[in-house]
Amino acid sequence: MFRNQMIDIRIENIVKNFGNVTALDKINLHVNAGELFFLLGPSGCGKTTLLRLLAGFYQPDEGKIFFGEKEVSSLPPHKRKTGMVFQSYALWPHMTVAQNVAFGLQQKKLPSKEIKEKVEEALVSVRMEPYASRKPNELSGGQQQRVALARALAVRPKCLLLDEPLSNLDAKLRVEMRTEIRRICKEFQLTTIYVTHDQTEALSIADRIAIFSKGHVEQIGNPLEVYKRPNNQFVAHFLGETNFIPGTVVSTKDNEVYVKTAIGDYRGLWHLKAAVPNAGENVILSIRPEALRLKPYGSSENSTDGMIGQTTYYGEVAHYDFIKNGVTLRISELNPRHIDHSLQRGLFANVVTEDVVVLPFERA
Repeated sequence: MFRNQMIDIRIENIVKNFGNVTALDKINLHVNAGELFFLLGPSGCGKTTLLRLLAGFYQPDEGKIFFGEKEVSSLPPHKRKTGMVFQSYALWPHMTVAQNVAFGLQQKKLPSKEIKEKVEEALVSVRMEPYASRKPNELSGGQQQRVALARALAVRPKCLLLDEPLSNLDAKLRVEMRTEIRRICKEFQLTTIYVTHDQTEALSIADRIAIFSKGHVEQIGNPLEVYKRPNNQFVAHFLGETNFIPGTVVSTKDNEVYVKTAIGDYRGLWHLKAAVPNAGENVILSIRPEALRLKPYGSSENSTDGMIGQTTYYGEVAHYDFIKNGVTLRISELNPRHIDHSLQRGLFANVVTEDVVVLPFERA
């Protein structure tokens, strides 16, 4: 298997407009060589526009794109040496698997022997060599996706660009292909940029994630950082469920913030670069449902007494609505122990300080 000459990718002050609509506004990113980097966000946030700028299908209105030390902002797609895998796979239906994989190599007018060797190597890498003579309509969705990956790999790209590659697969195949994509990217030592709106997909295989909203980057970090330490309410809400609790700052100590809320007093962490809020300022607490623990006793802070309302049971996990003073907390419990309705009253929801994220107050 070939080892790719890894490159880093720099995106500097990129702006892209479509008429009066600004799709990307002063975007700055640095993707490290060999990194599996995700662009994550809702539809219309600008992530696919950025991927198409990297591929050369669009030109930026402002800013520069570098592959390694070379600026590629104005280069056409065929001169950028990228491999792209589309949501639709884009396989030629009249060609065999091997012919589809060979297509890009034939466009380069490489010798037949070299094409044959590279096709075989690419098919082996995605474990599709037994299917070389089949047509796309004889393959499953997951197999077609592997062929699309093999075609992108065969041309020896400097970087791999993936545009929602798993969105057409069923749930089981998506889980399987996540692992395969990460394996392939790491074995080929490819710098990879992957666009998705699927949070689980990004959190499970990314090295780092850039979270987009309305043409801006809200936060960049590894999966643990962006999930456990969101920068704002948008990131906290987009990356899974969370409880937002408004409160007022009572006091601070270093990055610990003591907050008074309608359901009790909480001590949480302020991790933003902005200055810690002053006493009397309004803030929002973000607490993930799985961080809350139901117990028959409470503590002086980070604890709320209440009752269980609506319960949804899934076997290995249950979701509870925990109610106090008209406020409902969402709680997730693995190996559920509080399903019995006789235990509705006399419970406390507790959380440790490290799992209480204090965020700036934002008006709805």
